[in-house]
Amino acid sequence: MAVVYDRVALIGLGLIAGSMSLAMREAGLAREVVGYARSAETRDTAREIGLVDRVTGTAAEAAEGADLVVLAVPVGAMGAVAAEIAPVLKRGATVTDVGSVKRAVVEAVAPHIPEGVHFIPGHPLAGTEHSGPRSGFASLFRNRWWLLTPVEGSDPEAVARLAGLIRAMGANVEEMDAAHHDLVLAVTSHTPHLIAYTMVGVADHLKRVTESEVIKYSAAGFRDFTRIAASDPTMWRDVFLQNKDAVLDILGRFTEELFVLQRAIRMGDGQHLHDYFTRTRAIRRGIIEAGQDTSAPDFGRSQVSGKDA
Repeated sequence: MAVVYDRVALIGLGLIAGSMSLAMREAGLAREVVGYARSAETRDTAREIGLVDRVTGTAAEAAEGADLVVLAVPVGAMGAVAAEIAPVLKRGATVTDVGSVKRAVVEAVAPHIPEGVHFIPGHPLAGTEHSGPRSGFASLFRNRWWLLTPVEGSDPEAVARLAGLIRAMGANVEEMDAAHHDLVLAVTSHTPHLIAYTMVGVADHLKRVTESEVIKYSAAGFRDFTRIAASDPTMWRDVFLQNKDAVLDILGRFTEELFVLQRAIRMGDGQHLHDYFTRTRAIRRGIIEAGQDTSAPDFGRSQVSGKDA
């Protein structure tokens, strides 16, 4: 494939940034991929495994001269990173992010973007429960959605160029309003993660109270449902705090649904339960038919040799 950006800077070297680097280098989409991570251990690991072409000692050093800068740090840290790199951003460059929340990112980052630099917020709807520089793999984005939420006055050519890169990595691109994004993701990602964390907490509490081996004998359903509770705690802390209005709204709706099911169970209303499960099963099957699920427990890692999970 043709080069889309001469130099790409990845600020943060976890699952998403690492997968981007591997995908871009595999397809020849960038002449040079430069990376930075706050942790010296992460930087050393990235150098050791050759995750990027060059690892720098500061975020500003990575961003200087880059045609595309990707903010792949926790949402709560993006404003500070944007302020640090702002003085070295070259005119005509594009800054994007991969955060799970968009309104908060726009509010934190946009004030620091210099005139002549394009800011195009983004969010790849792809991931696993793993994190760190060894967790990435080039096929992570294939047939996954990557949402862009361009700010007012965005340059259409800059948006199209970024979208082209994303499609070349295998993802499907769609644009939407930042506020709408946050509400949708509160349903499809944020609240499910919170519930998964809660279920693990309940199981652990039950284990301690009853001295029973709840965790040891957890069935496949529990393991599958709570897999995402192994995700990065820092990232998800920031997501919930930065998107609290939407998350609390969806949690309220979820609680109402639980109360209805609780009543049906208490009253022995089997018909209601059957109808509810039938309807929701059909919705779940629609997710599979849309190609937004995989039966591979390793999330496709078997397609990429030599990468640690």
